[in-house]
Amino acid sequence: MSFGFFNYWVFIILLMIGLYTVMSRSNLVKKMIGLSLFQISVFLFYISMGKISGGTAPIVVENITDGAAPVYSNPLPHVLILTAIVVGIATTALGLSLVVRIRESFGTIDEEEILEMKDGA
Repeated sequence: MSFGFFNYWVFIILLMIGLYTVMSRSNLVKKMIGLSLFQISVFLFYISMGKISGGTAPIVVENITDGAAPVYSNPLPHVLILTAIVVGIATTALGLSLVVRIRESFGTIDEEEILEMKDGA
């Protein structure tokens, strides 16, 4: 059995679990967890695309013994994912702080109950 595309299968599974959680749950904390899973799957996808089999870090070496040009991995996807991780953490923290404020205002974090309170008032 070949594990050559294992990262892509994990990406698809995490993406679908995250999307299902965001769409099917009415608890706002569970929605935030689903959104985090969705983000993590995208991070995994970009990191998987940036890795080249047999590639090395893009550091120029002066003395090459076998005469063949080395294969370098592109560092740009990894740098972009580091930035996206920071943005993802900030977005999750902001979302969870909004959930806390909603809990203080409405007394619940269930989306359906909040909508019922809002429509009834």
